[in-house]
Amino acid sequence: MGSSVVGKAALTLLVPLAAVGALLAAGAPAAESAPPGQSPIDVTPSAVRFDPFAPSLDIHYGHSAVDLVYVQKDADCGTRGGEETEEGDVVPGSAHVTYAGTRYDLVQFHFHTPSEHTFQGHHDPLEMHLVHRSAAGGVLVIGVPLRIGAPSVVDKVLSGLTPECATPRHLDDIDLNALLPASHLTARYTGSLTTAPFTEGVLWFLMPEQHVTAATVSGFQHLFVAGNSRGTQPLNGRTVVLHP
Repeated sequence: MGSSVVGKAALTLLVPLAAVGALLAAGAPAAESAPPGQSPIDVTPSAVRFDPFAPSLDIHYGHSAVDLVYVQKDADCGTRGGEETEEGDVVPGSAHVTYAGTRYDLVQFHFHTPSEHTFQGHHDPLEMHLVHRSAAGGVLVIGVPLRIGAPSVVDKVLSGLTPECATPRHLDDIDLNALLPASHLTARYTGSLTTAPFTEGVLWFLMPEQHVTAATVSGFQHLFVAGNSRGTQPLNGRTVVLHP
């Protein structure tokens, strides 16, 4: 045997197997981490794949009382933080969706201006996020762009915005299903929360637009003059699946 071979044999005899594995791992190239899968994104035709056989998103929304809460992210009642918003908290169990055999209950819905997701670079005035959670803690969000048009139940929710540090505004009865557009076509991808801690693994379902009045848009934008949206993030090879 050559000296290098003898040396390797001696090493095998003298060093425990686990330590040898550690030594080999230390000398190996470091594993590359996966590229970030953050949200929101810009949806472009090149990223979209139509799949009529993808699992369906089954929506089971009822009526619920809603408490409209100002979500505060700082200690200043007069400063509008970029991650602050108006949030509608719903009665537990009043609405849920099922996807791929898992139930996700609607927890709350909130709003951003301008829209966080864009379509070929185009922003809508507002975007509504309906946040759902499974029993295991998984997060599924339905994103709905809001455009100026005929009045909808969204106008009722946003007709009286809750000031920062104020008591939540209570609405006795909201038809949660009417928050959604008539078409439930979805553009799906896996992303993240759009506010800290930006946790990934969130299932996103982007729907066609819902309409609100110009007064509703103006009122929300007057409250959040500088906006409360995160910029779009790189797609990093992710595919957006279009499902009817």
